Amino acid sequence: MSTIEKFKNELNKAIIGREKEFDFMLIALLQEGHVLLESVPGSGKTMMAKSFANAFKGEFTRVQFTPDVLPSDVTGIRYFNPVTQEFVLKAGPVSTNILLADEINRATPRTQSSLLESMEEKQVTIDGETLKLPTPFMVIATQNPIESQQGTFPLPAAQLDRFLFKLNIGYPTFEEEHLILKQYGKNPGAITTASIIGPEEVEKWSIEASEVIVHEDLEKYILKIVHATRKHPFLELGLSSRAALAILQATKAHAYINGKGYATPDDVKAIFEPAALHRMELSTEGMLTKNLNEVLMEIINSIPTPIEATV
Repeated sequence: MSTIEKFKNELNKAIIGREKEFDFMLIALLQEGHVLLESVPGSGKTMMAKSFANAFKGEFTRVQFTPDVLPSDVTGIRYFNPVTQEFVLKAGPVSTNILLADEINRATPRTQSSLLESMEEKQVTIDGETLKLPTPFMVIATQNPIESQQGTFPLPAAQLDRFLFKLNIGYPTFEEEHLILKQYGKNPGAITTASIIGPEEVEKWSIEASEVIVHEDLEKYILKIVHATRKHPFLELGLSSRAALAILQATKAHAYINGKGYATPDDVKAIFEPAALHRMELSTEGMLTKNLNEVLMEIINSIPTPIEATV
């Protein structure tokens, strides 16, 4: 059994019925991307993030976002030490390998924006001094559906575009929930994940994933879908160049974690929805007739699938 399979098995042992979601989180880790988990309270978002971080041997920090959390509570501060009579730089929780931004949409826009530099440039600036973040660096953010929550601040498009994936965590099936009751009913804290991989393995896998072969026709296939989203009459906001690059990188990583040295159209289709939907916005006309899933599927089905090729 490969180390990747051991890592995935360890996660699936702790959290039932989230195999696909953990695959996407692993892809994000390999590409130093970020994941937004959205679902109603009590669906296991925070437990998923903590289990994933525990299976990784790197540093892990958690910030519980509320309206009174300040940007400096995330990035860090420079303070005056009366003993040494000097200003001291204290890095914040963002200086880690995996940051859990719990209930991110409860933070004010000012605090939310404090994550933009770290998510895009893998660095943080504190009082004019720039600090590089550890490698790998990944943000796992959670949020509850905005329409059902009071006192929340919707993430703007610029912030959403920094997330490689947005995963909507649905309810488990009857059988899965029965297993959850049996597994956690007697002792909810009994199931933990063992540390399987460290930064060295992730770096190695990232390099190998970047070497996955993508045929030129497959690159053009991705771009045709991206360009179609910009021209669709039901979309106010289509996919950006950053989105196109993210989709390509996620396609490579998806092929890699499934043991392939080349990518296929099936890899593109597997990651497209969670990589694209949160970056798109419906037009006024679109809101009256369609939802984003329907528009995206319509676009994908309208683009001819290229013949699979590896060279």
